[in-house]
Amino acid sequence: MSARAGSVWVNGALIVAAVVTVFPLLWMVSVSLMPTGASASYPPPILPAQITLSHYRELFAQQHMGRYFLNSVIVATSATLLALLFNGMAGYAFAKLRFRGREASYRIMLAGLLVPAQVTMIPLFGLLKMLGLVNSYAGAIVPSAASIFGIFLVRQYALSIPDELLDAARIDGASEWRIFRSVVVPLLVPVLVTLGIFVFLGTWNDFMWPLIVLTDRDMQTLPVALAGLSREHVQDNEMMMAGSVVTVLPVLVLFLVLQRHYIQGLLSGAVKG
Repeated sequence: MSARAGSVWVNGALIVAAVVTVFPLLWMVSVSLMPTGASASYPPPILPAQITLSHYRELFAQQHMGRYFLNSVIVATSATLLALLFNGMAGYAFAKLRFRGREASYRIMLAGLLVPAQVTMIPLFGLLKMLGLVNSYAGAIVPSAASIFGIFLVRQYALSIPDELLDAARIDGASEWRIFRSVVVPLLVPVLVTLGIFVFLGTWNDFMWPLIVLTDRDMQTLPVALAGLSREHVQDNEMMMAGSVVTVLPVLVLFLVLQRHYIQGLLSGAVKG
C-alpha cells in the first residue's frame, strides 16, 4: 500500500470516527428543537420538521434552569480559581523549593491517588458538617480546591523550569512570592490552562457530591437538577434534550476555545516531566 493510499485510509477512518462521535450531540440539539412528542415517532426524525424554542422557554421560565445554571457557574468557577491557586503553589513548591520532608510528603501524597474518591465521601461530609459547610456553596467548592492529581500535574511541568532562572531572580532581590508571581506563573500557563479545564469540567459535570452536600433545591447544580427533571418529565424527550444542551454546551464551548492550550499543556508535561 502506498503512502498516499495509507493516508486516505487513515483520514477516512478519522472522519468516520468524528461523525460517530459528533452525531449524538447534533441529534440532541435537533431533538431539543422539536415539538413535544415528535422524536417518539418511527422512524425517529433526524431534523425537526418544525423548529420550536418552547422547551428552552419552559426550562428557564418554569423549571428555574437559570438558577441552576448560575449555581453551576458559581461552584465550577470558584473551584477552578482556587484549584489553580493552591495546586499551582503546591506543585511549584514540591518541584523547586527545598524543605525538610519534601520527598517523603510527596510520596505519601501520591499514595492517596490509590484511594477511591467514594471512600473519602463519608469522612469528608462529616468534616464539612463539623465546619458548618453542608448545604452551602463552600461545601461544594472546597473538595475541588486542591487535588493530588493537580499538584502532581503542576509539579511535573514545573520541573522543566531552569533553576538558573530562579536563582537569577533571587540574586536580583526578588522575594519568593514575587518570583512565583512574575517568573513562574507565566511559564506555567499551559499546564494551568490544562488543569483549569480538568477542574472546571469535573466540577461542572459532578453529580454525586453536589447531590450529597447541597440539600436546598435552590442551590442545586445543573446535573442534579437535570436528574430531577428526568423524573418529572420522563416521557418528554424534547424537554430532557433541551436540559442536556443547556448542561453540555458551556463546557463544550470552553473546551473548544482552550483546546490548543490544553493539548500543549498535556504534551509539555509528558515530555518535560
